[in-house]
Amino acid sequence: EVQLVESGGGLVQPGGSLRLSCVASGFSFSSLDMNWVRQAPGKGLEWVSSINSRGSRTNYADSVKGRFTISRDNAKNTLYLQMNSLKPEDTAIYYCQRGALRGQGTQVIVSS
Repeated sequence: EVQLVESGGGLVQPGGSLRLSCVASGFSFSSLDMNWVRQAPGKGLEWVSSINSRGSRTNYADSVKGRFTISRDNAKNTLYLQMNSLKPEDTAIYYCQRGALRGQGTQVIVSS
């Protein structure tokens, strides 16, 4: 079964950190570029970051640049998003995504 399963979300205070993980199965993860996207309450999907198949090239939305780091471990079929200096506006459900495939998401709440 083709599947993406995210984890690692939670409640964190402003300025805090979280590390999200996404485990892929059922497809050739190591050969595909991957994305993180997010959906804030009442808003549409927002692209956050991308990484190429080898992990040698990354891109970030301006809103997270310098605070978030995307990475991957192809041996573990896992995509990561390290989020530092979190802000209340980072509150959202975070999804790993490839084309039409998206996981169930993991919720991140940044609040004091």
